[in-house]
Amino acid sequence: MRRVVVKVGSAVLTHNEGLAKERMASLVEFLSQLNRKDEVILVSSGAVAAGYTKVNLDKSHLPNKQALAAIGQPMLMRSYQKKFEKFGDYVAQLLLSADDFDSRKRTAHAKNAIEVLLKNKVIPIINENDVTATEELIFGDNDQLSAHVAYYFDADLLVILSDIDGLYDKDPRKYPDAKLLKKVTQIPQELLTTEHNPNSSFATGGIVTKLKAAQFLLERDKPMFLASGFDLSDVKSFLLENSHKGGTLFTTS
Repeated sequence: MRRVVVKVGSAVLTHNEGLAKERMASLVEFLSQLNRKDEVILVSSGAVAAGYTKVNLDKSHLPNKQALAAIGQPMLMRSYQKKFEKFGDYVAQLLLSADDFDSRKRTAHAKNAIEVLLKNKVIPIINENDVTATEELIFGDNDQLSAHVAYYFDADLLVILSDIDGLYDKDPRKYPDAKLLKKVTQIPQELLTTEHNPNSSFATGGIVTKLKAAQFLLERDKPMFLASGFDLSDVKSFLLENSHKGGTLFTTS
């Protein structure tokens, strides 16, 4: 049975400074389908946005953003729980940080819990521990976290669902003739060092953080698939029908 980590970012999960409930519902329906045939781990952003719907704090101040994450995380989980239960699926929450992957003991403990959950078809939902992980709130979003989850928890594939539907040969927002790269085996160094370009008020990454996640996995011989989280047709084709119609596959082979 294949083990798949699916990461969904704030750009997909938020709308008008709140949770995008319809997109979340579509995501949950898809993940429930996937859970019938594969082991599924979800890495989900959205806690800050959820918290912002209750307490209107200035997100530019780090302590405020940490407080919003603390408020919003249980709200986010409750929303996922209700939606997954409609399909007979159960979920579990894990909050991790970079420090957890620097400790063999903590990584092993987390992996043991993951193994038990997946064996019982419970979907682990992982988020960064935003209250303590200050660098993550500013620079990385959950792209780097999801890459570490895929590697250290022995996943066969990382899937990142975003407002970016794949890697193009040039910026599709500037060049109408930009072509989607369906398969990438090597990422040019200059793409990994360009400035972050988040497109959402709640997002802290962009294409660069996704490419860094892909590079992390390519160096460890694991694949990553990047596709749209707004229109799930490409990821459904890829994961449910084994048909690569859209999106970009990063792979060494």
